Amino acid sequence: MKKKLIYILIALLLAGVTIAEDFSKTGSAGAQFLKIGVGARYHGLGEASVATANDIYSMYWNPAGLTQILGNEVAFTYVNYLTDVSLNYIAFARRYENIGVFGASATVLSMGDQEITTIEEPDGTGFDYSASSYAFQVSFARELTARFSFGASLKYIGEKIYREKANGFAFDFGTLLYTGFRSLRIGMNIANMGPEMKFDGPDLDVSFDADQSNPNQDPFHSRLKVDAYDLPLTFRVGMAYDWEFGETSRLMLSAEVKHPNDNAQQGAFGAEYNFDDKYFLRSGYKFNYEEEGLGLGGGFRTRLSSATDISFDYAWVDFGHFDSVHRFSASLFF
Repeated sequence: MKKKLIYILIALLLAGVTIAEDFSKTGSAGAQFLKIGVGARYHGLGEASVATANDIYSMYWNPAGLTQILGNEVAFTYVNYLTDVSLNYIAFARRYENIGVFGASATVLSMGDQEITTIEEPDGTGFDYSASSYAFQVSFARELTARFSFGASLKYIGEKIYREKANGFAFDFGTLLYTGFRSLRIGMNIANMGPEMKFDGPDLDVSFDADQSNPNQDPFHSRLKVDAYDLPLTFRVGMAYDWEFGETSRLMLSAEVKHPNDNAQQGAFGAEYNFDDKYFLRSGYKFNYEEEGLGLGGGFRTRLSSATDISFDYAWVDFGHFDSVHRFSASLFF
């Protein structure tokens, strides 16, 4: 029965990948901040992460990877993104024996204030506006067999531009399968499944004068029509494999194919060298991205006490014509 369940879940995920490719609509989705990954480790791997995620950042890449957490974990990520935009991520996860692993996270994308300009006042009105996006997420993962794990997440998503807001919900689902051939594992993930979102707010109420040549006609109270937009639905499938070099050295290689609903099919390869589970070097490359390509990074993990570890990770990502992006992450294990 468990084997049948595994086959059914894998078949559904593969079918979802096919659907995403057939109905791809380039540039049509909103809430683009949901596509900014978290965890410097995984950007150092070129985002070839769906089969490698094994810590608290699995909530973003593949919630099934949460089953690799043995106790408690807290993490924070800071992303110095393009054009003075910053992203902050904080998360907590905990294992409950014989039940599974629960996690919660918050993601906030913010930018500095911008001066409002109009057609009548192109140099500025003297007033400012701001824009931000956020997502609050809860996740759960459980081992269904000794080799197969399943995870799911629920997100509450919000976006704000000046006084206009949009809110919605989305779901993520993921699987992680250890094939039984040495360390080979396969991961799959469906992210951001949810209904369309739509902006609403007081600035959509306007006055409209259908006949400006008639001084006796008062303007009508009208409302601007705003189109709803899709969430950036994404399907990922990938694999990872470890090579052991003695008792203290290990090289992990990973590969991933991604099918977004608002872009062409994309891919990534990544590699991580692990020495003594303390020192890490990483590299990765993305294929078929508009600007992103090479990613490099490293990490360090050490013990604070007999029951507590801490790790720090850094990643640099080349953004082509734009400035390179730097990511910093810290995690506490206890």
